Amino acid sequence: MNFPKNLKYSKDHEWLRVDGDDYYVGITAYAVDQLGDIVFLDIPSVGESLTSEEPFGTVEAVKTVSDLFLPVDAEVLEFNEELDADPGIVNADPYGKGWIVKIRPENPEDIEGLLTAEEYQELINE
Repeated sequence: MNFPKNLKYSKDHEWLRVDGDDYYVGITAYAVDQLGDIVFLDIPSVGESLTSEEPFGTVEAVKTVSDLFLPVDAEVLEFNEELDADPGIVNADPYGKGWIVKIRPENPEDIEGLLTAEEYQELINE
């Protein structure tokens, strides 16, 4: 399974990518594998500031419905609208075109507390 080294990871199986001043969040390939084919995403939290313990939305797959959590306290700025028309993008490209939300972290330094690719791989292999 692929875990890009340029991302940070949460124990809830979300990833975070810093791209200049932009911060993107999605779910890992491991989460996609566990969920199965994703058929719908519900992200009602655009414009809201949430803590990392609060769900920012849900993902519906063939197997189950699961909450999505932000990896850090942040404001949800934008939903990836391409996922409305084709939620399967998350299955096909979870680390690229399958990003779910763009965020503004309350404290960008909190990102350093997230897992590296190696630490995340150890977590799922336990």
